[in-house]
Amino acid sequence: MVLLSFDIEEFDMPLEYKGEISFDKQISISQNGLENILNVLKKHKVKATFFSTVVFAENSKDLIKRLLSEGHELASHTWFHSEFEEKHLQESRERLEELFSVKVTGLRMPRMMPVDEKAVENAGYSYNSSINPTFLPGRYNNLKVSRTYFKEGNVMQVPASVSPNFRIPLFWLSFHNFPLFFYKKLASDTLKKDSYLNVYFHPWEFSEIKDEAFKLPGFTVKNSGKDMVERFDEFIGWLKSKNYIFGTFQEFQKQITL
Repeated sequence: MVLLSFDIEEFDMPLEYKGEISFDKQISISQNGLENILNVLKKHKVKATFFSTVVFAENSKDLIKRLLSEGHELASHTWFHSEFEEKHLQESRERLEELFSVKVTGLRMPRMMPVDEKAVENAGYSYNSSINPTFLPGRYNNLKVSRTYFKEGNVMQVPASVSPNFRIPLFWLSFHNFPLFFYKKLASDTLKKDSYLNVYFHPWEFSEIKDEAFKLPGFTVKNSGKDMVERFDEFIGWLKSKNYIFGTFQEFQKQITL
């Protein structure tokens, strides 16, 4: 099974690099990217999971309703993208459920931040996909964490996919910066080894973000916007040609607990 997921959030990354961007622009760039994503998924008739901050969801109700109507799953990316308190775990889940009348069972922390797993369980989640089981300088060193899903208490941990050899991460930055044929090779190796693939992206990657005011490094904007839409479209088409099944995290969790 292929687990496509998207962290839908206010596009505040420029602020990390001392760039300038208004809140309205943070939201509109992500909204534009989300539309592009939904159009590609609809074209290929595949499902995905969307981890949303409450801030983005409250400002994008029509788009969230669209993704739900098209069969996708809504999960929590907490309340804000750049501010976190433990109480936001439960509050964000409840707010998303209140806004859209759906059951929210999954969590992904912004920037894959560590989080107390007992707090995640107490907040009412049944799965958490907040671990990138690799080494990323300045971010995390999770080389001792399982590459594949595992149970922690009553919560299923679903780490982001890394290659079987050397734990090369298959997250969004790899997709932008590796030649597509090499990324496909890593994805194929991972699917053969693990029987599933968990890769994640963000809506702003599918928007035009090459703006000097944002001060973003070249490796974050390479193959973004229209180029990203085309690469992603080709990647989904390639996976479909191999007859892989696409599913939401809820569907995956149901399957592995049978």
